[in-house]
Amino acid sequence: MRGLFYSLLGYFLTPAGLVVLGALDSSVIFFLPLGIDFAVIILAARKPELFWLYAILATVGSFAGVAVTFWIGRKVGEHGLRRFIKPSRLERIQQRVGHSAAVTVATLGAVPPPFPFTAFVLTSGAYGVNAWTFLLTLAGVRALRFTVESALAARYGRGILAWMESTTFTVIIGALTTIAIIGTIVSAVALYRGSRPRPLPGASPRTTDAKS
Repeated sequence: MRGLFYSLLGYFLTPAGLVVLGALDSSVIFFLPLGIDFAVIILAARKPELFWLYAILATVGSFAGVAVTFWIGRKVGEHGLRRFIKPSRLERIQQRVGHSAAVTVATLGAVPPPFPFTAFVLTSGAYGVNAWTFLLTLAGVRALRFTVESALAARYGRGILAWMESTTFTVIIGALTTIAIIGTIVSAVALYRGSRPRPLPGASPRTTDAKS
């Protein structure tokens, strides 16, 4: 299973891959709980002297992904959010996101999964919160989160690398890989269904010839 993990996600365990993973982690389709956090920790454990670089790269990727997700929310507007978020969840999020909640919501970026942060980003964009305040606050919060993770990984790297050789790590990685594949497929299908045009109320599902 460890071989499967590195064949599927090994690319992300590089500087360039870390940026890509950070962006995907904040997208509306890709689903890998704690994926970016694991990548930061593993890379920092391998090369402790570059822990600061991995924190920066993860922040850059995360910032880019959140910016795109925020822009999508801005484009679809409040009425288009149901294409991406379940109605039951959307109602709870709308109660917490206001038109001036940029700093409050962006600070939630410090909370790791399974917190549905992407849904909050979409809703913030749709509600028209200040983009620069939101994104800059988020960048600072994410930078703090990744710096703490990478610094701890650099400090306790030997123990982390030894743990990576254990059966427990193999089981965890196998579970995360399975969740990532299933979650991404489910998210992609839900997005596709939500983006399909819906017939207007009272409209006939079939088009008839007016000259018949």
